[in-house]
Amino acid sequence: MERQLPWAPSEGYDLDAIPEHTRWLLAMPLYAAAYLVGILVFRWAARRRGLDTEGMRILMGAGLIGGLAGANLLQLLAAGTPGKTIEGGIAGGFLAVVWTKRRLGITRPTGDLFALAIPAGEAIGRLGCFVGGCCYGKVTTAALAVHEHGELRHPAQLYSSLAAASSFAVLVWLERKRILPENGLLYVQIALFCMTRFAIEFVREGNTAEFGLTLAQLGCIAGFAFAAYKLRQLLGQRRPAAI
Repeated sequence: MERQLPWAPSEGYDLDAIPEHTRWLLAMPLYAAAYLVGILVFRWAARRRGLDTEGMRILMGAGLIGGLAGANLLQLLAAGTPGKTIEGGIAGGFLAVVWTKRRLGITRPTGDLFALAIPAGEAIGRLGCFVGGCCYGKVTTAALAVHEHGELRHPAQLYSSLAAASSFAVLVWLERKRILPENGLLYVQIALFCMTRFAIEFVREGNTAEFGLTLAQLGCIAGFAFAAYKLRQLLGQRRPAAI
């Protein structure tokens, strides 16, 4: 029996009415803007801390390249399909930054610069996901539903965008207050990302892994525990002088 919807999607909500290739053409500028905003925020944070040097710019480029490689590789390994995943991007970027810092002899913590750049870029990048039609939500009859992939669904991409923007606002507030030692923002950002992604996974289309949770949620539990441990360890150390 055909599922009865409480209301027919209006033209403005019917994303399926837009041809797929057109959606991706519209999404590309948003993805490009996401990377640009991430770079600009990184530079802004570096200037605030007196770190806007050639070495930091090389490090930023390494993080970007490593992030792109990791995002594509993890998506291919986990789903067997082309695309990108932010978890892979973070992991790939982290490894690239660690390797590059050792090559350049940079010893000062730089995690806070990336902690601000990542959610700023994601907030815009998720809009690209919404327009492009990937990372979509589960079927629902909620008032905020959009018609996508043949059903009324949660706009999970917009939830992710709002979560990233909110996290960025919290991190900027903490940055201005200077109440955390260096790399403190990094662990707060990881914790915020894990909490919000864990919640959004409940309305995002995907397969469950163990205990009724998705693979991403299991990763979020591990990531949050790691961030909480590192932040507690960091706060337990002697706080460095303000820069």
